[in-house]
Amino acid sequence: MSFVIGRGSDAETTQAGYLGRYRALDGSEGAELHIDLDGPHAMLIVGKRGYGKSFTMGVVAEELARAPGVAPTIIDPMGVFSTLAEPAEGEPVPVEVVDEPAVSAATLDPRSWCSLLGLSPESGAGGLVWQAAQETRTLDEMRRHIEATDAPDTDKRAATNHVNLADSWGVFDPDGLDANDLASTAISVVDVSGLDAAPMNAVCRGIGEALYRARVDETIDRLPWLLIDEAHTFFDGVSESALHTILTRGRAPGVSLVLATQRPSSVSDTAISQSDVLISHRLTAEADLAALDSAQPTYMNESLDERLPTEPGEVVVIDDATETIHAAQIRFRDTPHGGGSPSAREMADLD
Repeated sequence: MSFVIGRGSDAETTQAGYLGRYRALDGSEGAELHIDLDGPHAMLIVGKRGYGKSFTMGVVAEELARAPGVAPTIIDPMGVFSTLAEPAEGEPVPVEVVDEPAVSAATLDPRSWCSLLGLSPESGAGGLVWQAAQETRTLDEMRRHIEATDAPDTDKRAATNHVNLADSWGVFDPDGLDANDLASTAISVVDVSGLDAAPMNAVCRGIGEALYRARVDETIDRLPWLLIDEAHTFFDGVSESALHTILTRGRAPGVSLVLATQRPSSVSDTAISQSDVLISHRLTAEADLAALDSAQPTYMNESLDERLPTEPGEVVVIDDATETIHAAQIRFRDTPHGGGSPSAREMADLD
């Protein structure tokens, strides 16, 4: 007998991903545990460093890459998911790695442009950037719009310098990534590991907006799944509003979001409360435990920290769709895991 998270016991495992096996009290493995990949979901994967959070996201990514009808994209801020493209055990994992991602400047609204560049909309330079972003669609057009105004030269110089700064990041291109680029059968690994927080957020915002809008406008047929590692990084920047849109309104157009973080206390309350699937590895920080406890479901008759596992790879899964709780062991990756930490002894052996 198997269980499909999001569907229930004895459910068909068609369009479901193999997550792992139940973990018995004596530590032995039990029946298979799957996760629904048919309908849209908001999923939160948490755990302290070294206990398998990114590994679990890699397992979900492998299953999505092999599933029909979905368009998975993973935002990779640590550069660890390109290993999905390496030879896999068993069924191949189709992957496309985007190592120099760019998005259209038009994906950011005027307020986001000011926030991205650290400008107050009420300042002279901030007001010029706001107006330029409202009236144009590329960085070149923004610069020309600013120069054509009758604003003081000091404000125009400051605004143009900030637009030039954004240009130097290399993440804005009129022909940048759009939903059609990300709607293939393969999983798109968007490597943003070489970017600072601001351009990283800009790329995430552009991708999130593009996928959501494409489904609302029905310009892509596959259902998007957006996976984001180190998700706390993106709830402190311009991508936050796009992520909140998917969390609160993504179900109707069929857009799913999978967030992984070692700091659940640093993502928004919405990210926790709107997640219908919570996969928790070991946590010990009081703030992180409190963040999860605040959204603990009423059908859970004991605190989450009492149920948390202690070993890497072990998880507790809270499935809000079926109002059930599961202790499980995540399966082994079919592709190499790139998220491990280097060892000084291993380095010495190479000398």
